[in-house]
Amino acid sequence: MDAELAEALKRDWRTAKLDAKDHAMLTYVEKLTKNPPGLWSNDAEDLRQVGFDDTAILQITLIASFFNYINRVADALGVGRE
Repeated sequence: MDAELAEALKRDWRTAKLDAKDHAMLTYVEKLTKNPPGLWSNDAEDLRQVGFDDTAILQITLIASFFNYINRVADALGVGRE
């Protein structure tokens, strides 16, 4: 990943120059993170439309969920705070 893209992703992934697949994946992950009850079958279908298969959708879901879980545990325990 080039430095310009990395910087754009840090600022706001929505404005970064991403391909359709990456954009769809991050849209899904953001919704999973911020509003999990709001996910519906059409969200997975949006991923299929850009080329993800069911295995990839499962992997995206598991990885994002794991990171969300670990971050909440770390926050609760004060990990990384001075």
